[in-house]
Amino acid sequence: MRRFSVLMLAALVAAGLWLHGPAEMGAWAQSNEQYVRYWKQEWPVTDFSKSSVDFSEILHGGPPKDGIPPIDEPAFVSVAEANETLADREPVIGLVVNGEAKAYPLQVLMFHEIANDMIGGVPVTVTFCPLCNAAIVFDRRVNGHILDFGTTGKLRHSDLVMWDRQTESWWQQFLGEAIVGEMTGTRLTMIPSRLESWARFRARAPEATVLVPNGRYQRSYGGNPYLNYDSSARPFLYRGEVPSGIPPLMRVVTLAERGAWSLDFMKRNRTVHLDDGTTIRWEPGQASALDSGEIAEGRDVGNFTVTRFENGREVDVQHGVDFVFAYHAFYPDSPIHHVTTQ
Repeated sequence: MRRFSVLMLAALVAAGLWLHGPAEMGAWAQSNEQYVRYWKQEWPVTDFSKSSVDFSEILHGGPPKDGIPPIDEPAFVSVAEANETLADREPVIGLVVNGEAKAYPLQVLMFHEIANDMIGGVPVTVTFCPLCNAAIVFDRRVNGHILDFGTTGKLRHSDLVMWDRQTESWWQQFLGEAIVGEMTGTRLTMIPSRLESWARFRARAPEATVLVPNGRYQRSYGGNPYLNYDSSARPFLYRGEVPSGIPPLMRVVTLAERGAWSLDFMKRNRTVHLDDGTTIRWEPGQASALDSGEIAEGRDVGNFTVTRFENGREVDVQHGVDFVFAYHAFYPDSPIHHVTTQ
């Protein structure tokens, strides 16, 4: 897969060649009915009479339905085998459920964004949206049914819009909420995980298994197709407001509506204690997946952990490590704690 820079993406946007289908180009104020007439060609099963958002907010990101192919038959190797392809600083989504541990490297999820899996007896969907740096794990059980998720090729607030194969409803990845279709208003349960360096995950879960390419696709695994994206001045395909006083693509550790703490803030403070016993920590040692052409060579953005003690033991608290523009888009009234390093 050829790598491309944000500047190249911007050129495609300006030319109108990448983002919009015929019904979307240059017509931001169309009615929902006009969008439906266009979308129905690809989504005949989706119930567009049910939605919780204005359809003009949903933009075509380029690929068609599952054009970014989700992983439905995940393959795994041991920690020892994974050491052959993963550098110590490479980011992985570390997940432990009912005593079973797995790592999902971003070098794989960068090209698939979704992995439908089972861990510790729980069916999960492991997701990564590169444009928001949002790595979120969901329990994919809803009302007694197990859902399978894919990529719609659509974005809202520059965030991945997923779809489930059972009802073909559309889901906002950042919130885990169905925004179009039969399941509109339903929220998936998020499962606490860590976006951490391979070295840190390996140390805490030496008996884990690690996601690897399953051989069905040819991709430049280990490469970053979004070259220098997280140092861009503006998010890709984002038309909303950005918070003032902070670069829109700075990483923040987020606790839903409770607030966000910026990378610069955490570099200076290292540890934050909240009133409910939650502790946020930052330590160096993780490469950015969205910086250099090779993920392993990305600049150091460090590791966040968010934990608290329950029944005498330390447990992970659900959190995100996201770009601040995305957090602000979905939680516009929540506080953002930031301090410049100048």
